Amino acid sequence: MIALVESDGTLVSWNRAFESYKKFFPAANKLGDFFSPDDGEQITSKLNSRTKEHWIIKIPIPMGTDEFVIQCDCLLLPMEDGRVTFIAEEIHLDSALQEVLERLNKQVKLFQIESEVTKKIARNKQIEMEGYMAQALEVTQIDALTFLLNRRMIIKELQDEVMRAERYTSMLSISIIDVDHFKTINDTYGHQVGDEVLKKIALRLQDHVRHPDVVGRYGGEEFLILLPSSDAQAAADQAMRLCKLMREMIVNVNGDQNLGVTISVGVAQLQHGVDTWDSLLNRADNAMYAAKSKGRDGWAVAE
Repeated sequence: MIALVESDGTLVSWNRAFESYKKFFPAANKLGDFFSPDDGEQITSKLNSRTKEHWIIKIPIPMGTDEFVIQCDCLLLPMEDGRVTFIAEEIHLDSALQEVLERLNKQVKLFQIESEVTKKIARNKQIEMEGYMAQALEVTQIDALTFLLNRRMIIKELQDEVMRAERYTSMLSISIIDVDHFKTINDTYGHQVGDEVLKKIALRLQDHVRHPDVVGRYGGEEFLILLPSSDAQAAADQAMRLCKLMREMIVNVNGDQNLGVTISVGVAQLQHGVDTWDSLLNRADNAMYAAKSKGRDGWAVAE
């Protein structure tokens, strides 16, 4: 859902998805009126602070006599004219996690209709379950194998960094890392060894990048590093260090065999006014394949 609002939350315009949601609240004319009192106060506070940030919110969808709740990743984007753009994207969970959250929501409803005598107990249980739900949402943002940001979240971070770099005309570079001959590792030693290789690489990436840099698992045996305020040369220097680091890494197989691992890295620097986040990704990906074509265990910088 997307809506443009005044600084006090008054609706100005909105897209079709928000129009569908708006029909449930015919008398509402401010953004905070569409949510629970607590969430509405939170939105008003964020509007007043005029800061760009993500947060998770529960959006109620009336369904006859019942109410269905969906989890949304929300964002407020301050505009130059003083208005603010509100964006809410539904968080799609896998079926198992969705079932857990639905069950928790049903239990919360049961607690809400209990007698006055049991309200204090119900409140404690609700707080406890909200903690579980917060943990479940965190799980949807983290790759279960490597404990890095998963593909969805690292792409969202990339989109934010590109937007920030364009706004302030600051430098931004990225690196795509691919594990060399990973299919051969899986086929020869099994997926358990392959998973161990990915975990060790992820740990070294996390420990050997700068504090502002962000690392995520882009997919399969590929990783993505975001380097804010860095040009291509700085990213290439980092790629050189990471290649050496992985080259020196040893993975023990079955206690009697050591496996060496190398990586190929593609580096790309954001071209202001030319690149979008996906074109920047494509350039880095092409550079990574160029590094592989040169013999692997190395890096290449996009033109």
